[in-house]
Amino acid sequence: QVQLVESGGGLMQAGDSLRLSCAASGRTPMTYAMGWFRQAPGKDREFVAAAGGSGGSTVYADSVKGRVTFSRDSANNMVYLQMYRLKPEDTAVYYCASRERVAVSRYVNDYPYWGQGTQVTVSS
Repeated sequence: QVQLVESGGGLMQAGDSLRLSCAASGRTPMTYAMGWFRQAPGKDREFVAAAGGSGGSTVYADSVKGRVTFSRDSANNMVYLQMYRLKPEDTAVYYCASRERVAVSRYVNDYPYWGQGTQVTVSS
């Protein structure tokens, strides 16, 4: 089992920067792929960014590419999503997710472990 706890969300203004954190515990989560997803009201959960395990590749959604950076601190079992130049359309609940595979994935259904989410609201 893997446990994930997100933090760092809040009420922001367009153009701000924000860093989301995810604390992971349990069965060696840092060895495997991890991802960030988001869900806006009335919409499906969507992919934001993910990285493969053990130093694997990092991938980003086109909608955020160039404005977000995924990073991992394996020594402390933390992953981060640094977000820049926030837009109102970035408003969503952001979730950290983990899968017991090394290969990176953009797909919600490939991740069995999820945190409770952290709300990010961006005003114009």
